[in-house]
Amino acid sequence: MLTPAVYAATRAAGAAPLPYLFVCAFIANAASFVLPISNPANLVVFGERMPHLIEWLRQFTLPSVASIVVTYVVLRLTQQRALKAETIECGVPKPKLSPGGKLTAYGICTIAIVLIGASALDVQLGLPTFICGVVTAGAVLILSRQSAWPVVRGVSWSVLPLVGGLFVMVEALTRIGAIGHLSEILHGAVAQSVPGTAWATGIITAVADNIANNLPVGLVAGSVAASDHLPPPVIRAMLIGVDLGPNLSVTGSLATILWLVALRREAIEVSAWRFLRLGLLVTPPALVAAMAPAIW
Repeated sequence: MLTPAVYAATRAAGAAPLPYLFVCAFIANAASFVLPISNPANLVVFGERMPHLIEWLRQFTLPSVASIVVTYVVLRLTQQRALKAETIECGVPKPKLSPGGKLTAYGICTIAIVLIGASALDVQLGLPTFICGVVTAGAVLILSRQSAWPVVRGVSWSVLPLVGGLFVMVEALTRIGAIGHLSEILHGAVAQSVPGTAWATGIITAVADNIANNLPVGLVAGSVAASDHLPPPVIRAMLIGVDLGPNLSVTGSLATILWLVALRREAIEVSAWRFLRLGLLVTPPALVAAMAPAIW
């Protein structure tokens, strides 16, 4: 959602957009476990066992802060040359926000409040999110007397079959017994060492995200966690790996795929190799920094 806004702001200020757009991509995943609502992967990992908001904050506040701070520092260092080489235009005229824009802003704030409230009350988040989005979009369209067709056409429909296919793949793994086998392996590792298993689980999960996307990996992780009574450090490390691991590649998470779609609409091309080179610098230190307080 923020990527087009950041692109427009950098263009208006005469700045090179890519350093700022990279921030959008990497922080989207680095901040994914600040709240239960921060990433759809959180829902598929925990499912009906989602912790209450207060318990979530107790477990993931320090890992989240560590993840965001380390990601910021590495991005600051790696993008420093590009940032210093440009001149920012300060006298940019500020466009006046239209009534539709103000209503959209109010709608976004309302959605945030509703989702945080639903999380605190242990209510499933899917339906409230859908209702708030539809009501906000409908109100804006009615106020501006516009057709809904441009909104419908602007939805990234091509992503839906991708996500649906990933869920089908996970169901197939469950039916052939792969989930049960993974559960047995994990149970045996936990018996040997809980901290060691937590570190290994987080790292393996983070790498797997970039092979099969973090939504199916999150589904597999959630299925394994549901089938066994795993220690909290292992589950926390698993979630951090699912959320933060996708920063390695452009295909690691739905957020990065949508980010890439937004860039291509503006005729900006970021190759998989360029993203990987930056991801290899950003992800490992952030992953270690986030997992350390979560495990110990």
